[in-house]
Amino acid sequence: MRRLVAGTLAAALAVLALAGCSPAAAAKPTVVVTTNILGDITRNVVGDQAEVVVLMEANADPHSFGISAQQAARIEAADLIIHNGGGLEEGVLNHVEAAAAAGVPTLAAMDAVEPLAFSHGSGAQDPHFWTDPARVSQAVAAIADSVEGRVAGVDAGVIQAQADAYTAELTELEAAMEAGFAGIPAAHRKLITNHHVFGYLAQRFGFDVIGAVIPSGTTLASPSSADLNGLTGAIRDAGVVAIFADSSQPERLAQVLAAEAGMDIAVVPLFTESLGADGSGAQTYLDMMRSNTQRITDALT
Repeated sequence: MRRLVAGTLAAALAVLALAGCSPAAAAKPTVVVTTNILGDITRNVVGDQAEVVVLMEANADPHSFGISAQQAARIEAADLIIHNGGGLEEGVLNHVEAAAAAGVPTLAAMDAVEPLAFSHGSGAQDPHFWTDPARVSQAVAAIADSVEGRVAGVDAGVIQAQADAYTAELTELEAAMEAGFAGIPAAHRKLITNHHVFGYLAQRFGFDVIGAVIPSGTTLASPSSADLNGLTGAIRDAGVVAIFADSSQPERLAQVLAAEAGMDIAVVPLFTESLGADGSGAQTYLDMMRSNTQRITDALT
């Protein structure tokens, strides 16, 4: 009888041990991030302390990308949702808001930075803060605090150390961008983009935003003939030498605008709202900003 009891107890302990090693028991907490730029930043902060699920694919448009039913379920089951804020992710905002209403913790990265209003005079806040590495550092601090305080099971010391290391890299990036842009003559520090995306970069590094092909902060808007005619005149008056188009958007309107201006104007693709695929030179946030700095500098000097 004793042998039977001992055997049963040993079997029960073995089952419990196996259950403790099961994928469900060993599963890490989940942090869901909307955009791939924020996703890369978050992964540098979180490391292996949690699973980071990024909804937006490479070379996608943050204003219009959608998600699958499976991704929507990941949002609902997340331990923390990190989104840009400022109305950027128009295609998934309803899912984020529904999860928040159901009690899922959320962080809008925009809430951690000093916001700018759009330069085109709408009065709305510009959500494209990541073009300024100093503001990204502010977002990193908020991400670290939110993960430490709201995600169970993470090591706060590890999270903070990783956040500090990444912030140091951001400081180096800002210095490299400043040094790169230093060679651009003052008369050429003028930006035309496919839509209003570089307000933060312009403020941080001393550029003038002359206008945008789409006179809005979102790619979902469309320019009128009057808009394009007015911008053509502004380009001529300012002596603009390059128009910067997002690599994920068609260049047709930018090419037409350059031709209409009747000047020698280059159309230069940049990674402004999305990371690129592996091998693109813009597969991380740091790579993206270094690549854009080089392309802007080459075009304007």
